[in-house]
Amino acid sequence: MIIPAVLLFGAFLLKLPALCRNRQDILLGAVCGLLLMGGLVFLLAAVPTIAAINRISGVPNLAAPVVYSAITAFSGACLILIVIWRGGTTDTTRRTSRMCVIAYSAVILALNTMFLLGEAPEERLRDFDTHYATTPFIREMIVLYLLAHAVAAVVTAVLCWRWSRRVTGVLRAGLVLIVVGYVLNLGFDGVKLAAVAARWAGRDWDGLSTSVAPPLVSVAAPLVGGGFVLPLVAQRLGIGWRTAVRYRRLGPLAGRLTGSACQGGPSVTIGPWASLELRLIRREAAIHDGIIFLRPYFDTGVYEEVHARALALGHCPARAGILADAAMIAAAGDACAADPGRTELFPGARPAQPSTRADDLVEMSLALRSSPLVHEVLRRAAPSRG
Repeated sequence: MIIPAVLLFGAFLLKLPALCRNRQDILLGAVCGLLLMGGLVFLLAAVPTIAAINRISGVPNLAAPVVYSAITAFSGACLILIVIWRGGTTDTTRRTSRMCVIAYSAVILALNTMFLLGEAPEERLRDFDTHYATTPFIREMIVLYLLAHAVAAVVTAVLCWRWSRRVTGVLRAGLVLIVVGYVLNLGFDGVKLAAVAARWAGRDWDGLSTSVAPPLVSVAAPLVGGGFVLPLVAQRLGIGWRTAVRYRRLGPLAGRLTGSACQGGPSVTIGPWASLELRLIRREAAIHDGIIFLRPYFDTGVYEEVHARALALGHCPARAGILADAAMIAAAGDACAADPGRTELFPGARPAQPSTRADDLVEMSLALRSSPLVHEVLRRAAPSRG
């Protein structure tokens, strides 16, 4: 039981920094809470922990209702998380979640009540389920926790399987992992119930409970935890990759606007450990400021020349506008470097600014780096400006 606990705690620690950065992310917080709760369940179910609970409390087998309650709470939490994950924050989702909370809270109350009513004087660290399978009230407590666990497993597996058939990619992979994990959990419940039923029939199938069931749940836990974490990790990596690509693609345009005398004011500095998201925001802000500052240097002649040639080469009007804006910005940057401090508009300047749409800025930057048409116009314009 220690290995699954370590794996779940490890997954929780891996996601904790993301939770600290995004405390408003309800789903991420729920997943982190679930991983932490799962790790605690396996820690509580470890034999040394069971012995410690019994010894410290002075009550033989008090660990049994504690562990059963923790397993039941974890089962209900998994079910609630799936309902929220799938349905968002609709009224139906909230009602279903409340019903789950009420139902599983009632089960936990019943488990502890039955333990108080029953008698389990002999401490059993490994075979409590089968040893007390015929004891009044304790018997009902054992069956109730297994049934509650099985119901949550069935409902969660069915919901995840149906959902997985309507989605693709990493989300589907995560849902399939959850389904496999809960099928193994059902196997755990099945062999436990079989061992208990065998005791009722006067037979000894205790090996199912003590030797077969624990490995099943030990494998199931990392699969369920991984199924919840995988889509979130993939989403975060996807966002990080897109941010990195966008930051790199804006480099040529940012270099033209911030690498010369056309800075319109003091540069905002950020620390060396600033996140890539913050660096991208700073770069985009610097580009916008640079475009505003260069307005007196915009040459309509450059724009119209590149626009006309781009159309003649077969580019669509939108693409021609991007190429023309890129050339005009680059020419304005060179003019600013040669004649800094201008405040009057360039003779014949366009009264409107270039497009500042996010995607257009990226396309302009790529054009500055790789468009032969833009490079040719700038090379020819350079001597006349000189």
